[in-house]
Amino acid sequence: MQWRNTSARYGLVSVLLHWLVALAVFGLFALGFWMVGLSYYDPWRQSAPDLHKSIGILLFATMLLRVLWRLFNPAPAALENHGALTRLASKLGHAALYLGLFGVMVSGYLISTADGRGIEVFGLFSVPATLTGIEHQEDIAGDIHEYLAWGLVIFAVVHGLAALKHHFIDRDSTLLRMFGR
Repeated sequence: MQWRNTSARYGLVSVLLHWLVALAVFGLFALGFWMVGLSYYDPWRQSAPDLHKSIGILLFATMLLRVLWRLFNPAPAALENHGALTRLASKLGHAALYLGLFGVMVSGYLISTADGRGIEVFGLFSVPATLTGIEHQEDIAGDIHEYLAWGLVIFAVVHGLAALKHHFIDRDSTLLRMFGR
């Protein structure tokens, strides 16, 4: 498999970034869903949010890399059997996924830095708090984070179901291309 995308299929870098982001999104959602139910005395009450934040910061860096990669290495052309409506839905759907991802990550950052403290990333480095002091910042960003996370995961499931529809019903190579074939 080649590193870069071609006009017909995705390259190794795009494939790995796609599946890494998907894994991180669903993993972070599961971790976030689990950790909000932890009791005050649970031993994971402090470390689960720290893990969630650290992975979230790394996901943000990965998404920046993914956007840069996409700018300099365009996606393959749409399949010939995809009509105008399918092509438009694909573009809008991918834009919604990207915007949703960045929205979730920015709102998570605003929750975590509302008190003026930066975010420690696995004890290796710290991301400083740059935007603080907004009235009710933590609560507002928390609500946005929760709603966007649910929306993102639901939309990602729809995205996956659409790929399966293309594979099993339309019998085209949409899904196979995201495996580099």
